[in-house]
Amino acid sequence: MILDVHELDVHLSGLHILQGVSFGVAPSGVTALLGRNGAGKTTTMRALVGLNPGTGRVLFDGADLAGKRTHERVQAGLGYVPEDRCVFAGLTVTENLRLAARGETDLDLVYNLFPELLKRGQQQAGSLSGGQQQMLALGRVLQNRNRLLLVDEPTKGLAPKVVTEVAEALERVGATVPVLLVEQNLAVVRRLAGTAVVLAAGSVAWTGDATHLLGDAELTTSLLGVGR
Repeated sequence: MILDVHELDVHLSGLHILQGVSFGVAPSGVTALLGRNGAGKTTTMRALVGLNPGTGRVLFDGADLAGKRTHERVQAGLGYVPEDRCVFAGLTVTENLRLAARGETDLDLVYNLFPELLKRGQQQAGSLSGGQQQMLALGRVLQNRNRLLLVDEPTKGLAPKVVTEVAEALERVGATVPVLLVEQNLAVVRRLAGTAVVLAAGSVAWTGDATHLLGDAELTTSLLGVGR
């Protein structure tokens, strides 16, 4: 496993949000982290990258991340795309990319995946559409040589055409870099994910083959609250 999470607990504002969360992420392909709203998916992602303090063990390619700050985890090759994108609105697209650059970068890959970013290089990020901002958020991470990507709700609120573009980009990226993906669009999960981890009330409720999960309407309904 490229990532091993053991008994991860997180308390926020006096609430016990994550309660003994344990799962692994394979060294290739896409692992989907699923669950109903409020299950703890984003809290898990933020804990893995060091933004939410927690207890338990997180092993990244065998190395314990305990005590590591967020920038140290990123420097070790952990790429994070947050749910709210967090682009710098007052900076241009090019400036956003340069600011996130870490050593040798691969802008050709970014522009090949998202040619819109090349065309809008001098445009302020705050004036981009939601879909374009999501492309920029992904591009900032993809330009660097990461060993694992944590991608939180990349298609949330996007138009169907942009959802397809983002899914296609993640499919290409997932062929070379492992991805832990939080995603509510089950069509995207079906397309991308080989393995699924389902959270419920801050704990792992199910792990296994994503195709099996999404092919079982009763299981999908009980775990995710939606039908096939």
